[in-house]
Amino acid sequence: MLTAEEVGCRIMRLLFIYGPVASGKLTIARLVAQRAGLSLFHNHLIVDAVAAVFPFGSQEFVRLREHFWIETFSAAAKVGQSLVFTFAPEPTVAADFPARVSHLVEALGGEVIFVALDLASDEQERRLVDPSRMALGKLRSPQILRDLRNSMAACMQEMPQPAIRIDTGATTPEQAADAILQMMKRLK
Repeated sequence: MLTAEEVGCRIMRLLFIYGPVASGKLTIARLVAQRAGLSLFHNHLIVDAVAAVFPFGSQEFVRLREHFWIETFSAAAKVGQSLVFTFAPEPTVAADFPARVSHLVEALGGEVIFVALDLASDEQERRLVDPSRMALGKLRSPQILRDLRNSMAACMQEMPQPAIRIDTGATTPEQAADAILQMMKRLK
């Protein structure tokens, strides 16, 4: 396992891994967090907590989800706690959310490193129905995905320029994690 020092975590670093549904965000984030000794703050921690009370996409859901995300990033930056965050760009999240996160973390002396994951549509649909996705309450309907694909693709286009982009259909999760950790070392 790499130490936080080896991946350059002298200041708070928010590794912001984003990509489409079923691109392997959580799998890769777990590997990176484990190997680098970083905390993992994955998307579904807050999404699931808020969705237990308010319907996904409702005004209160959207407001609370963002509030919890922002408060967690702020607190982590204030104490120098680096972490890995997973994010699926989609229409219920404000388009300027990533930029606001960057400004917040940087204003508190931290750094945000964006990592983009890409995946071809056919591979995405193959992975979507994997039983492991059901355990976490993730999207598993190919038809819902097809209905949302264009709006989600538009959200992906609005994301900040990544430090690294990885085609997860052409790499294993281990290779992707290795590439991210190597990139982090270079950014020291």
